[in-house]
Amino acid sequence: MKKKIENLLFICTIIGMVLICLSVVGAADRPIRIASGWPAFIDPAVGSDLTSCKLLVNLYDALVFTDKDTGLPVPTVAKSWEVTDEGDQWTFYLNEGIEFHDGTELTAEDVKFSLDRLNTIGEGFAFLFVDKVDSVEVVDKYTVRFHLKVGIGPFLGMLSRLYIVNKDLVLENIVKPGPYGDMGDYGKEWLNSHDAGSGPYLVTEYLPQEAATLDLFSNYWQALDPFVPDQLIVYNMTESSTIKAMLSRRELEIAYHHNSREALDSMDKIEGVDIKRCAQNGEMYLMLNTRKPPTDDVHFRKAMAWALDYQTIVDQIWVGVSRSRGPIPKGVPGYDPTVLQYNMDLDKAKEELSKSKYYNELDKYPVDVYWLDRVPDEEKIVLLMMSNMDKLGIKINSVKTPWTKMVEDSGSLETSPNIMTITVNGDFLEAGSLLANRYTSAAAPSWTQNEWILDPELDARINDAIATIDQEERFAKYSDIIHYVHEELCPSLCLFDMALNIPYQSAYVDWPGGESMSLMGYEFYLPDFRVYPEKRQELLK
Repeated sequence: MKKKIENLLFICTIIGMVLICLSVVGAADRPIRIASGWPAFIDPAVGSDLTSCKLLVNLYDALVFTDKDTGLPVPTVAKSWEVTDEGDQWTFYLNEGIEFHDGTELTAEDVKFSLDRLNTIGEGFAFLFVDKVDSVEVVDKYTVRFHLKVGIGPFLGMLSRLYIVNKDLVLENIVKPGPYGDMGDYGKEWLNSHDAGSGPYLVTEYLPQEAATLDLFSNYWQALDPFVPDQLIVYNMTESSTIKAMLSRRELEIAYHHNSREALDSMDKIEGVDIKRCAQNGEMYLMLNTRKPPTDDVHFRKAMAWALDYQTIVDQIWVGVSRSRGPIPKGVPGYDPTVLQYNMDLDKAKEELSKSKYYNELDKYPVDVYWLDRVPDEEKIVLLMMSNMDKLGIKINSVKTPWTKMVEDSGSLETSPNIMTITVNGDFLEAGSLLANRYTSAAAPSWTQNEWILDPELDARINDAIATIDQEERFAKYSDIIHYVHEELCPSLCLFDMALNIPYQSAYVDWPGGESMSLMGYEFYLPDFRVYPEKRQELLK
C-alpha cells in the first residue's frame, strides 16, 4: 500500500508540473522554460547557488557586468569610476534615468542600502564584502564611494555580485519585529517571492518549491533585441524522463544542468535538441571535514587522495570534463599548473595511512559521504570511492542527501559530515575567489565548504593576497597558498574542472557563448538569447 501511495504521489506531482507548464503556453511568444534544481532564492542578499543566480542575474543590475567573452568587468549601472593608488577608495558615477521595476529611479542611495543590507544579513555573497568594505558614502544622487579597509586588487570584479535593490520598496515591505533591529526582517520575507530590481526581467509569479516566472521589463534602460525571450520560467524539475518528454513536446527549452551520461545521450537524439557545453570557473570537490574523525587526520586525508581513481571518474562517469590539478580550475587567472596532482597510487596511499593515528582502528571510524540526491552520477562517484577505499580497509557510508539538508548540515561543524560532494564556482574570475569561499573561516558555515580549516593564519594569507594591488605579486601569493593548502593540508579531493552539458532547443533558441568561462548564472543571462517562435511551430507540425 505504501508503494502504491508513493507512486500515486509521484504521478500527481508530474501531472501538476505538466499543468503548470501548459498554463504558460500562449502566455508568452518567446518563453525560455528551464528545468532546474530547487530551492531558488531570489533575495539578492540570500541566494548564491546556481538556480538562484539564474534568476538574480536577470532580475537585478549591478554596478558592473562581467563580460561573457573576456571575463572582465565592464560598465553597467556605473558608467565610469575612479580608484586611489592604494586601491582602498573607489568612486562610481552612475547612469541617470535607470528605472526600478516600480518606476522609481535608481540612485546612489540604493547602492549604499544594497551593500549595507547584504553585509548586515551576512548571507549569499556577503562574504565578498563583509570584512573588506569599511563604509559606503553617498557623494551625491548619482555618485557613490566605497571606503575599503585595505586595497583590494579584484574589487571591481566582486561588484558583479552586488545586486542593487530598491531601497524605498524594501523599506515599505519590512516586517517588525525582526532580527535586524529597526530594520525588522530587512524585507527578507517579502523578497522571498518578490523582486526590487531594475534588471531586464521582473517577477510575475513565484510558487514555492514549484516555479518562478519572470516577464520582460518593458522599460528596461538598455536596448534589447526584438527576439530576446519575453518570459523566463524556472521549474523545480530534475527527473530526466519528465524533462525528456517535455523537450520532445517543445514545452521546455533548457534541461536540468546535471544529467547522467545516459540521459544526455537520450535527449540529444530528439530532433532539434543539442547539447550546450558551458565552461565553469569551478570544480567538483570531495570536501573532507578536517575537524571530524577520522578525516581530521592529514595522513588519513592524503591516503584517500592517493587511493581515489580520478581517471575513471572523468573517463566513464562525468561527461565532457577534464581532471583538476589542485583546487583552482585551469584557465582561471591565478591558476598554478605546477601544483601537485594526486593520482591513484595504492602504495603511497598505504604509506600515508600507516602514519595516521587511526591506522589500527579503522573499523571504529566509518566515513559518511553526502551526495546530492538529484544527481545520480554523484552516487556513481561515491560507489567508486567505496571500492577504492575498501582496498585500504576504510569503510565508506553512502548518504543520499537532498540539497536543503546539504545546505543545512554544512552550516554547522557539529552536523557537517566527513565528506560532501559539491561543485563550487568562483564569484569573481580570479583564484582568490575560490580560495576565499573554499578555505576561509568567514565562509566555513556555508555549503561552499565542508573542510572547516578555521585557521586565522590561512585567513590572513588569503585576505592579504586578495588585497594586493599588483597583479603579478597577487598571483604569486595565490600560488603559495594553493601549494600549501593542496599539498600540506589536503582538505579536498579535487576531481574535475566543471563544465555544464545541457540539452536545449537549438532549432529555435540561439544560446551564445559557453566556450569562455563566465560567472555562475551569467550563462543564463536572457538578453543574450534569441528565440524564434516560428521555428518552434515548424517542429510542432
